[in-house]
Parts: sequence; C-alpha cells; structure tokens
Amino acid sequence: MTPSGTHAGPHAGRGDASDADDLDVEEALALVRAPRSDRTDRTGRADQADQTGRTGHVPACPAGHEHPHDRATPWPEAREIAARAARRATRRPTVSVALSDALGLVLAAPLDALSDLPSFDTSAMDGWAVAGPGPWQIRDGGVLAGHAPPEPLTDGEAVRIATGARVPTGVTAVLRSEHGRTGPQDRLHATSEMSHGQDIRPRGQECRRGDQLLPTGTLVTPAVLGLAAAAGYDTLTVVPRPRAEVLVLGDELLTEGLPHDGLIRDALGPMLAPWLRALGAEVIAVRRLGDDAKALRRAITTSRADLIVTTGGTAAGPVDHVHPTLDRIGAELLVDGVAVRPGHPMLLARTKADQHLVGLPGNPLAAVSGLLTLAEPLLRALAAHPAPEPYRTPLREAVQGHAHDTRLVPVVLRGERAVPLHYSGPAMLRGIATADALAVVPPGGAAQGAGMELLDLPWDTAGIGVCFT
Repeated sequence: MTPSGTHAGPHAGRGDASDADDLDVEEALALVRAPRSDRTDRTGRADQADQTGRTGHVPACPAGHEHPHDRATPWPEAREIAARAARRATRRPTVSVALSDALGLVLAAPLDALSDLPSFDTSAMDGWAVAGPGPWQIRDGGVLAGHAPPEPLTDGEAVRIATGARVPTGVTAVLRSEHGRTGPQDRLHATSEMSHGQDIRPRGQECRRGDQLLPTGTLVTPAVLGLAAAAGYDTLTVVPRPRAEVLVLGDELLTEGLPHDGLIRDALGPMLAPWLRALGAEVIAVRRLGDDAKALRRAITTSRADLIVTTGGTAAGPVDHVHPTLDRIGAELLVDGVAVRPGHPMLLARTKADQHLVGLPGNPLAAVSGLLTLAEPLLRALAAHPAPEPYRTPLREAVQGHAHDTRLVPVVLRGERAVPLHYSGPAMLRGIATADALAVVPPGGAAQGAGMELLDLPWDTAGIGVCFT
C-alpha cells in the first residue's frame, strides 16, 4: 500500500540493501523535492529546486551544490529531535483517573500512604492465634478476615484464625495449622518450635501513614494498581495518554475487497491505529481524506490531537500535499527526511505549540520505520516515559547495509541470536508481520555475530501491552 499516488517501484519488495532496491518512487521524489525559494533547510541553506519536472528522476547535483541526501537527518538524531520536541511542547494538564483506567500511564504525583499498611495486626497464615506458652486451651469459635474485632485472649488460650484476620489482643504468635496437634479436652500442642510474633504481620510493617510508596514518574503496572488499592486509593493522578489522529491520504485506496483497476488495499489505515495504541496513544480518529489538499489542511488545523499522523504524500508528486500544506499553515519543519532505509521521506513538524505532525511514507514497511523513528520517541516523551536502555543482540548471519543510511531490518530472536527476515522491502509487510524486533544496521552493513541494537515491537514485550522502545 502506497498512498498519495506514489506506488512501490519494481525493486521495493526486495530485502537487500542496494540503492536501487531501497530507493522506491516515493523516496526518489523526496530526494528531489523542491521547497519554495523562501524556505530553508534546518541548516539555514536554501534548497535547490528540481529542474527536471520529471516524477521520480534524481538529477545530478551541479558543481558546488549540496546533494539533497546530505540534508537528511541522521537516524539517531531524528529520534532525539522527536523526543526533545515533545518535551518542549506546551505542558499538558495532569488528570485523575480511576484505577481501572490507569494501567500503562505514568504517575504525575507521588503515591503516599494514606494509612498504615497493614492497618492492624493480621494473621499471615491459617492456624491458631495463641497467647503465652503452650499447651493451650482452644476457645470456641474462630476469627475470620473482615469480621468485627475479636475478643482478647489470655495466657494459655488459643483460637482458630484465618489468613488476613485481625489478631486478637494478647496474642503472642500464630501457630500454623500444620504445626499444631489437638488432644483431649480441646488442648492444642505445638509440633515444632515457635517464636514470639511468628506469622503475625504487625501494623505498619509495610509502611506508615505519609510514607512515599512510589515517586512521580512511576509507570502504572498491574503491581502498582494492586499497591494503590491496598493503600486505599480509588483514583490516581497521572500524565494523560497522548491523543493521536491518523489521516489516510490517497485516492487509490480501497477499504475492502481485492485490488482492481489500479486501486489497491489500504494497509496503513487498519495497522496504524492499533500500533499507536500499543505505543500508548489514545487514537481519537482515523480519517480517510484521499488526495484533497483542502481537506488535509482543514483536518490538520481543526485537529484536537497531540500528534497527527499522515500516510503518504511526503514526496514531491502532483498530489503530494503534505509539504505545501505545512507551508501554508506556517508549521515548523523539525525533520525533513531521515537517513534511514526504508522510510527516508518521513518528516516531523510542529503545527502548534502543543501539537506535532509525523508524515509517514506511503509504503507499509517505510511507514513502520517512520513510526519507530519519529512517532514512538515523541509519544514516549509526551507520556513522560523514560527512554529505555538500548540493548544489543548478535546477528546469526551478516546483513548488507546501505552505503550512507541506517537500515531497519525485521528480525526474529532464536536463542541468543537475531535472525534477519526476508521480505523486508519498503512496500512489504510479510517480514515485519512475523518479526520480534527491528535490528538497527549501521551504514555499510554488519557481519555475522556483530551485536545489533534492537527495537522491540510493542506487542512482543510481555506485560501491559504498552511499550516505549
């Protein structure tokens, strides 16, 4: 699927790294894109206009002029720019949400103990609450969790007690069921050594009222929810999920059925919303705009999202409206092309003080590259998640590299090795559909056994279904 009038070229489906195979029509158009004369690149130098007028043709650079590829942002720098842009955005207000809605969010205030925990002495085991040295006379009845305070015990007495029940006054220990034996006249005898206070959880053992349980910035996991509930919380103050809106561009896209008559199925519309949700975003809309410049401008200027994601239209073809639209609304272009394959013609723009736009290439795997390069670090920073520690895994076989650009290659993990997958061309999803991660291959490639940085796919990490790679 390649929205906005830019279809995959004849080599887009191959998995090797030659320029011919990695440079599809959309990327070629991006390399010759000619901004207006009043626009400069991020280094302050004016772009050179394409004089050919031919879609997809990359002209030779005149002597003394910089090649457009030289203006592409290095891949690591592009990710840092995206994260920094989010940190500089207008601060979003925190929200108070029910525990059931807090999973995967980040605490915006410390979690302080509202009471002692436990709030009274409790039994840690099923057995007998005993007072003084044994043997003990067993008292009628029993002590259950959640019931009224039990009657005090005097030395020489014992009473049945359940795990979690309030320990009666006067009790010196809890004798586990398996460590006690009853005899005639309801006498209880210990069958093993017992110490004072054994199997009693004293009041305040875990915390005292006012203690800080967790600091601001803690990710709310299932265990955090359990702790908050135990501490008496009904709601948590958190950083809200970033809101994302997806704008699907391209008149050639079908939403159902088989491709026909030059029309192709939209692969990005069904893929992007759940992917963004897996990255922690709240997707407020997926809108199909076709190749309508006015509709695109209206959608961007009226969007309530923190992040707008567009598909295709980032090159310089006759219906590629993303750059001209960003020009017209006065957006600030932060990244205009990234030195990565696939996905070179991606972009990042600041459309408002509190809003950004990530323009993804139309080819599916190139769009995935754009998601992980620009959208993921931006969403992570908006949600106040810390950057994860990078890790490396050795390759089971060599991977050919691009001459100048980073490559993102789908891999599966087999034991302690990463195995590169086939079907990794810009227009293909077959490889990424079975991948565990993307390997970050530096320019020039990587030999067998070389340790590669891996970007985990959000659904491949066990836990809460939210992962910031």
